[in-house]
Amino acid sequence: MDTESLLALIGAGLALAGSPGPNTMSLAAAGAAYGATRSLAYMSGLALGMLVVMIIVATGVVGMLLTVPGVAPIAAIVAVIYFVYLAWRIATAPPLSERSDPRPAPSSAAGLALSLTNPKGYAAMLALFSGHIVIRDRLLADAVLKVAVTMAIIVLVNIAWLLVGAGLARYLRSPRASRILNLAFAALLLASAVALLPR
Repeated sequence: MDTESLLALIGAGLALAGSPGPNTMSLAAAGAAYGATRSLAYMSGLALGMLVVMIIVATGVVGMLLTVPGVAPIAAIVAVIYFVYLAWRIATAPPLSERSDPRPAPSSAAGLALSLTNPKGYAAMLALFSGHIVIRDRLLADAVLKVAVTMAIIVLVNIAWLLVGAGLARYLRSPRASRILNLAFAALLLASAVALLPR
């Protein structure tokens, strides 16, 4: 095992998974709009989706699909449409102080769908998996280790973003402040989605 490559993988994984993007912004927004506990299913769906993305990347399916003309722009547009829907759900969530009859928080299926339609996730995993070889001459062992390490990073990062969102909401209990926070997170999610549009 190449320890230097493993440390480089961990560093790159933290930077890529932890940076603001559709998954992290939507998770923080869900935490702010619905609370940490009610957003756990959504967080698990995001993580499961990223596991599927890693498997797709590791098996080379993404590389083959990206060679088909027109696939990348269509995938990006579908992703943006889904992100707009999630941003609307976050923006229109009732303020925390008005939740006597709360609407359901985003589900694990919603988290799974977001991860599977997030081009940034595929690009990040492609960069991580192709840019670091931790176990030389053992392709399967190398891929399994990369998936395990990256999943651990994603789970830790997701927990952190969820707690950040929920923590902000805890201090903004007035309906007006809660509404502003929901709208701000929805806007950030939309901004991260716009960055995915083909140029």
